[in-house]
Amino acid sequence: MYFIEPFTFPFMARALAELAVLGALAGTVGVLILLRRLTFMTDALTHTVFPGVVIGYLLTGEGGIFWGALIAGALTAVLLTLLTRDRAVTEDTALAVLLTTFFAIGVVLVSHESGYTTDLTAFLFGRILTVTGQQLTQTLVVTVLVVAALAVLRRPLMARMFDPRGAQAAGYRIGLLDLVTNAIVAVVVVASVRAVGTVLVIALLIVPAAAARTVSDRLTVIVPVAAVLGALAGWAGLTISYDASVHHGLRLASGGTVVLVLIGLYLGALAATTAGRRLRAARRTA
Repeated sequence: MYFIEPFTFPFMARALAELAVLGALAGTVGVLILLRRLTFMTDALTHTVFPGVVIGYLLTGEGGIFWGALIAGALTAVLLTLLTRDRAVTEDTALAVLLTTFFAIGVVLVSHESGYTTDLTAFLFGRILTVTGQQLTQTLVVTVLVVAALAVLRRPLMARMFDPRGAQAAGYRIGLLDLVTNAIVAVVVVASVRAVGTVLVIALLIVPAAAARTVSDRLTVIVPVAAVLGALAGWAGLTISYDASVHHGLRLASGGTVVLVLIGLYLGALAATTAGRRLRAARRTA
């Protein structure tokens, strides 16, 4: 009953559906991010979408935030791919330039406006409890598109991940695969920031995959475990924040609580794996 009662309310049910879908999606894509070592790029994307958020809000109000962020994220993916094609520009340098440029544009735009600070604050820290049916539909569409892209491009993406030179020799277009990867990450970042905000989205994308990675070295295990952990953290985080707020008078931010649950799951998986390794080592030496 403890884990069911909160979701009898429609707004909590929508929040759960949003976080379950996002958690599973982010956990899956997070494996790609982790194995390709794209954590810094993912973190940079949470900042480069900022001007898109501002422009989208200025043009069409709150409904334009998602589409503005999506355009900014796609532009970042394209520019990053183009800049890193030249070996004279490293990926870290390109990311630093894009991050500072885009974020500065967003700050300049904000400095000329004053009336939507609350809305932009929600974008920074998330507002999962106000998710609408339309926003949930957008998330489902993003999920279907991303999963379809990963399924269709599974083999070339894995070749690019583990053996770039071999993939190029096999005829795969590395630049195009990098563009697709960057675009997938950008889309998932944009879809996730509404739930937990740009400040915490990196945890939603990285921590489930990192926790799953401690459990196994096999992709067939890591991917489903990461997806399950992401969805499970959404459910548990919402339940804990609801119970604390309603029954104990403690106002806990839902997005932040979800991330803390994720960290707890990661630490638990790490501790269990470490203990298992030590136990096996002790048995071998006995």
